[in-house]
Amino acid sequence: MTVATTVAPPTRLRRRLTVAFVLVAGILTGALAAATYLVVEATRLGDSLERAERETRFGLQLAADLEPRSDLEQFVGSFERRGVHAILVHDERVFASNPSVRPDVPEDVRSLVERGQLAFTRLDVAGSPYLVVGGRPPGSSAELYLAFTEDGVLRDLGALRTLLLLGWIATVAVSGVVGWLVARRTLAPLGRASRAAHALAEGLLDTRLPVVTEDEFGAWASSFNRMAEALQAKISALSDARARERRFTSDVAHELRTPITALVAEASMLAEQLDRLPPDAARPAELLVADVARLRRLVEDLMTISRFDAGKEDVRLEQVELDELVEATIRARGWNERVTRQGDAVWVVSDRRRIETIVANLVANAIEHGGGDVSVRVGSRTAEAFVEVTDHGPGIERQDLPNVFDRFYKADRARGGGSGLGLSIALDNARLLRGDIDVWSEPGSTTRTTLRIPVTEPLHASDSPVSFGGHDDGLSRKKEATDDQADRGSVREPGAPGDGLR
Repeated sequence: MTVATTVAPPTRLRRRLTVAFVLVAGILTGALAAATYLVVEATRLGDSLERAERETRFGLQLAADLEPRSDLEQFVGSFERRGVHAILVHDERVFASNPSVRPDVPEDVRSLVERGQLAFTRLDVAGSPYLVVGGRPPGSSAELYLAFTEDGVLRDLGALRTLLLLGWIATVAVSGVVGWLVARRTLAPLGRASRAAHALAEGLLDTRLPVVTEDEFGAWASSFNRMAEALQAKISALSDARARERRFTSDVAHELRTPITALVAEASMLAEQLDRLPPDAARPAELLVADVARLRRLVEDLMTISRFDAGKEDVRLEQVELDELVEATIRARGWNERVTRQGDAVWVVSDRRRIETIVANLVANAIEHGGGDVSVRVGSRTAEAFVEVTDHGPGIERQDLPNVFDRFYKADRARGGGSGLGLSIALDNARLLRGDIDVWSEPGSTTRTTLRIPVTEPLHASDSPVSFGGHDDGLSRKKEATDDQADRGSVREPGAPGDGLR
C-alpha cells in the first residue's frame, strides 16, 4: 500500500510572516501618521482662530465710536490694507470691503452676534476657504464680520497629509522587504528541515541537517540528526532481518524440495492402492496423501515467494481470452459444481500462467471460506479487464481487511487450512502484470475479491509473444491448448480448496 505525502512549501509560512510584519508596521505607522496629522491640523486651525479672534477684537474696538461717523465705507475698506475682508451691517445696510467676498453668515452665528457674543464659522467663499469671525462693537447695534483666508493653512495641511501618506507607503514597502528578508533568514532552518524530512520519507536515510548555530534551531537540528541516525539504524536492522528471513525461506524451500518430491511420488503410489487397503488402514492413508499434497503446495508457495523476493519472476506476454482461461481454470480443478461463472469474451495481452495462478488462488480462497456458494464474473471497463470472485460466507472483519494480503496472515488463526500465502502470491502476480487486487467484504454476508489487469492491444495472428526476463522462446501457446495446459499445470488434488487466508 502506497501512502501519498504532501510537503507544504516553506514559502507559505514565509509569506504569512511577511504579511503579518507588513500589517503590524502598516497599522502602527498609519495610526501614528493619522494622530500626527490630527494634532497638527488642530494646532494650525487653533492658531488661525486665535489670530482671527485678536484681529476681530481689535476691529471691534476701532468700531466703538461708529455711530456718529459717516464714512462707513472708508472705515470698512481700511481692513483690506491688513489683508482682511470686512462686512459691516448697520441700520439694515451692508458695507463690504471687497464686494466679491460677501459670505453668507449662518443664522446661528448671527443670533450669537446679536446677543453681543463673539462667534465664528468656516465657509467656502468664491471657491476659497475663509474663517469668518463676527461681533458687535461696544455701545453699538451694528454687526462687524471679518473674513480671514485659510488658503495657506489648508495648503500646508494638504502638503503634510501627502507627506505622511508617502511616508506610510514607504514604511509599508520597507517593512515588507525587511519582513521578507527576516522571515527568509529565520525560516531557512525550517526549510532545510522540511527538505530533510522529505528526503528521509523518500528513503534517503543518510540525510542530515547542518548544525550551524547554538540556538533553538541548532538544538532542533541536533535532535533531528539523532532521530535520523536511530531511524537509519532501525531500518538497516529491519532490512537485514528481512533479508535473513528471505534467505531462510529460500533455503528451507530448496532443502525441502527434494524430500517432498520423493514423498509426493510415494504418496501417489499409495493413493493408487487405496482401494486395496483394509478399511482400518485406508483412512490414515487418505489423510497421509492429503497432508503430503498440502505440504507440497506449501513448499511450492515458498519457492514462489522466494523467486519474487529475488526478482527472478518473468512475464511472458501473449494474447489471452480471459473468460476461456477462467473457465478452464475452474474446470481443471473440478470446481464446476461449486462455482457459477458469467462474463463476456475479453481479450488481453498478458501472462496466461500468472492469470491462472491468480484466479485459482482467489477462487480456492472463496470456496474454502464461502460455504460453497461462489460466483465468478469476467468483464471489462475502460482500459482494464476484471475477474470478480464473490462468496457469501462469514465475511472478513474490518480490522482484518488491510492485512489480508500479508504473508502468513490468517484472520481466524483457530482454523486449520492454508498457510496464509495464497492471496499474497496472487497480489504479487497481479502487480507483476501491472494490475491490482482489491477486497470488499460485509461481515456475515459477502466477500468480493476483484483482479484488475490492464487491457492492451491484442496481438495479431502473425505476432510472437513477448517475454520479459525469460529465456524460453518456445512458449507461444494456442487458445485450443488452454484446457490441456490447465490440466497439466494443476498440482492440487481434485476438489481440494486452495490456500485460505481468512
